Amino acid sequence: MLHDLKISRPGLYFPTLWIYLVPFSLQIQYWLEINFWIGLLFVTFPLNYLVYGLNDYNDFNADELNERKGNFLFGAKSTPKQLASIPRKVALVVLPFIIYFTVVSGWRMLCLLMFMVFINIIYNFKPFRIKERPPFEICIQMGYVFTAFFSVQLNNLDMLPWQTILYLTLFAFQAHIAGEIMDIEPDLKAGKRTTATLIGRKNTKLLMLFLLVLETFILAYWFQDYVLAGFLGIFSLWLIADVFFIFKEKPYTLNQMKLFGIAMNLSAILSMIWVLYSGKLLQPIF
Repeated sequence: MLHDLKISRPGLYFPTLWIYLVPFSLQIQYWLEINFWIGLLFVTFPLNYLVYGLNDYNDFNADELNERKGNFLFGAKSTPKQLASIPRKVALVVLPFIIYFTVVSGWRMLCLLMFMVFINIIYNFKPFRIKERPPFEICIQMGYVFTAFFSVQLNNLDMLPWQTILYLTLFAFQAHIAGEIMDIEPDLKAGKRTTATLIGRKNTKLLMLFLLVLETFILAYWFQDYVLAGFLGIFSLWLIADVFFIFKEKPYTLNQMKLFGIAMNLSAILSMIWVLYSGKLLQPIF
């Protein structure tokens, strides 16, 4: 069971948790509703076990060479025998939630959840295997935004503004690119094609920097959220220092990657609190 928990990567729950909570505001007493908590549970272990379980099932060679794997922060190192049972376990974990959510929210919820499963299948399995078709492996990360649509449907909330959906899409792109940067060496050794292995570390960091600056602009001018924009602005300055002065083309050490992972989780917790408190991502002015 602990190995399955590692596969789900608790240290990377923050994107699904963050996106699930965005549609809420403090004016809604969502914490009194049982479906809110069941949905919140679903976007932790079950949904991430689906996402990362299928990912690991098809990524044994790269994961075996990846020194950052083998922990609760970045995921498990699994044997072929352990991986063989993953599809069956994923079905057993996820299916009860699909049935429950369909019963309480109807056929639209069923279609939404099946689409989320479909996205993960075409991302990981042949003949599609989009995870090795750069740059589409980045573009398909917009599937994370469907966690917000799931939240809206389950909790009977207003649909998010298109500006918020765009911001969340960029957030998903950025989070995925960060992982690719850390995995360049094992991916190259395993012969895995990603955007980062094709264009190199520096150019991938510059792509991430472009997304961060764009997100900062959207937050500041479309939402007047100067707190979140300020945080991303500081992150952008750090990335500039990283690219041009500190690390440049050098890979991060394992301890540095773990430190970055812990920092990402702390910043995610603080930003979740701010997003719920301010409600600014629900109120674009453009």
